[in-house]
Amino acid sequence: MIRRISAVAVMGAAAAALALSGTSVAATRADGPPAPAAHGPVKARPAAGAHHATHGLTNACWYSGSHWWCNNRRGAPVYQPGSTTVVGYMNSNPSWFVCRSDNGGHVGGPHPNRWEWTQADNGAWGWMKDTDISSETDPLPVC
Repeated sequence: MIRRISAVAVMGAAAAALALSGTSVAATRADGPPAPAAHGPVKARPAAGAHHATHGLTNACWYSGSHWWCNNRRGAPVYQPGSTTVVGYMNSNPSWFVCRSDNGGHVGGPHPNRWEWTQADNGAWGWMKDTDISSETDPLPVC
């Protein structure tokens, strides 16, 4: 478990560093987080990188200390991959996130199908709805 978490954290940090330097990132991670499905979070898929410029975005998520930080709703649920089961809650604010996916179930808001991969305050990994995050999540790397 610790080895997998470390690998995800290292990949996320490396992708973010390359993206911030202006380099496009494309990677495939067999152990990466699963992408959300039409009804909520679900199965694994290859990750794709993106350019993560934060200039010009008001209230955008920010990168600090090897994590992406965003302002979020206190008490927001974090969902188990592959289901709509709540595995924990995010009582902290701001909170850190690993990556984002726009292939999930409809949640509304400016990014109607976006979910973010994170670790709930109880230590469980899962997906948070983009609508529970008040910061602009475009800067986060794509899962």
